[in-house]
Amino acid sequence: MVNWIWLGMILFSFWFAALTGKMKEVTDAAFSGAQTGVNVCLGLIGILVLWMGLMRVAEDAGLVRKLAALIGPVVRWLFPDVPRNHPAMGYILSNLSANLLGLGNAATPMGIRAMQELQKLNPDPYTATPAMCTLLALNTASITLVPTTLIAIRLQFGSQNPAEIIGSTLLATAIATGAAIAADRWYRKKSGAPPYSADTGGKGSASSTARANYRIQDEPAVCRGTAGCAGSERTTGRAEASGRG
Repeated sequence: MVNWIWLGMILFSFWFAALTGKMKEVTDAAFSGAQTGVNVCLGLIGILVLWMGLMRVAEDAGLVRKLAALIGPVVRWLFPDVPRNHPAMGYILSNLSANLLGLGNAATPMGIRAMQELQKLNPDPYTATPAMCTLLALNTASITLVPTTLIAIRLQFGSQNPAEIIGSTLLATAIATGAAIAADRWYRKKSGAPPYSADTGGKGSASSTARANYRIQDEPAVCRGTAGCAGSERTTGRAEASGRG
């Protein structure tokens, strides 16, 4: 749909320019815009490479893991229907950590992987789960401590103080994130989404059944000894009980 909108705008521009006899101005603007776009992209490469390098250094030094551990309790509260040790939780933490540092390019792959993992917990593949909606809302309104990309663009266009937007950006994104969380909690309550902890679960819910299936998939394919098989049977029993509840 967006592609059709852009195509319509382009065709309308050329049609209106032809009617008013300003085709030369439209052509000049098109080439000038293309040149500006290339120059901005080349200017952004250096800044983004610098910040991505700093992000990698912070990751190797353990700072990213500490940041993820710091926001871990908040994330588990935001995503009560995702098991604590599920791979989706790790991708969500990485995605939010990258967004906090303004590294949208690094956050996007993690967000996609998180959605893919959340889909594995989805009992209805054609309907988004509350966890998916929460992740989408947080990515859209993501609170940003350092707006790296905006600073790079302002620097590229010759701003005397490109970092002066940090305070206003932090305030705006904090308000947006608060509104997103409030709306998410309200819709969860309205739709009856599980308010319980992912570790305790609830009875008879689709998310509870998905978590039980996840525990079954984690069992080894071959039982080693009587104790291992007994443990697998206990897990299967819990899953069946969850489904019946």
